[in-house]
Amino acid sequence: MTIISPSLLACDFLNMEFELMAFEGVKDLWFHLDIMDGHFVPNLTFGHPVIELITKKSPHKCDAHFMVTNPEFYGETLKNAGIHNFTFHVEAALDSMSLIKNLKINYPSVGISIKPKTSVSKLSDEILKAVDLVLVMSVEPGFGGQSFMPAAYDKIKELAKKRKSLGAHFQIQVDGGVTDKNAKELIAAGADNLVAGSYVFKTTKDNYKNKVESLRSF
Repeated sequence: MTIISPSLLACDFLNMEFELMAFEGVKDLWFHLDIMDGHFVPNLTFGHPVIELITKKSPHKCDAHFMVTNPEFYGETLKNAGIHNFTFHVEAALDSMSLIKNLKINYPSVGISIKPKTSVSKLSDEILKAVDLVLVMSVEPGFGGQSFMPAAYDKIKELAKKRKSLGAHFQIQVDGGVTDKNAKELIAAGADNLVAGSYVFKTTKDNYKNKVESLRSF
């Protein structure tokens, strides 16, 4: 089953606990946290106290995407925060393999992300065999509500081929402009984890579950 990861960046921050509860009972769902530091990307989002509150209140696994210049710092300071998946950017890491090994001590799942202009070739076979998830950004990181960049399809297909040839087991996650209009094609290309923000949350609360299911029911 394809995992759907609603991006909390698009939810109602003033009523976040109620937003989280609206997905109660939905299977194969993660909550996606876009964590920005104001340096790696211009925006600033969730800090440590808010992250810890979300993981405590969440009925689902928390998937943290770190758009930060110092993922090593966050990996250490949030190791007891209850995060399920910790994804960092290859563009921000000084030594990706060393960081992956350290993160695996404290996090059940470790992911690595690439920006739209970063080639899949930046991810070595060693990295692909070590990680649990590869996040393909189909928009420029830092802002929600952007349009999907079709070049992501080729990256997903390339990663799916590498996953098979290496005998690796990483999930292929896609973030940016995901809707019911491209979900089927993304899954067909090899994606098995779809992040969706505006598409899920820009509707009434009683419709959130329907929006989630529309991304994997064809």
